[in-house]
Amino acid sequence: MEREPAARIADLLSSANRRMRRASKLELERAGVTHSQLRVLRLLSAAGEPLRVSELARRLDVIPRSATSVVDLLEAGGLVERRPDPADRRAILVALTPAGDGVLRSMRAHRAAGLAQMLDRLTDDEQAELIRLLTVLTADD
Repeated sequence: MEREPAARIADLLSSANRRMRRASKLELERAGVTHSQLRVLRLLSAAGEPLRVSELARRLDVIPRSATSVVDLLEAGGLVERRPDPADRRAILVALTPAGDGVLRSMRAHRAAGLAQMLDRLTDDEQAELIRLLTVLTADD
């Protein structure tokens, strides 16, 4: 009996994501970062400005203490830095350092290359259709 399409699609998307994560594991190890730390670097880059740890926690959907722990490790590795908030002397902002930006650029390039290798199995038309379908599925209403 054929499985429900939603369950099959969920399994296939999860499988593709696992494959990409496995492919990036070695690169993460070389960079000395975890997936959680990479998420913080991505978030800071996407924000385009330093953020308070509480805002990082909110955007990551974790408790502030967890965000603080990740920031501590990233700061020890020179990938982020803490700065005083000019708008509130009591608050501290977390900013991406040039080294953190370099790790992020390297990971993005590696991920793109790995994904391109997977997508080589598809024709140009199939890739265009996949982009169209994923765009529909991920569009905000």
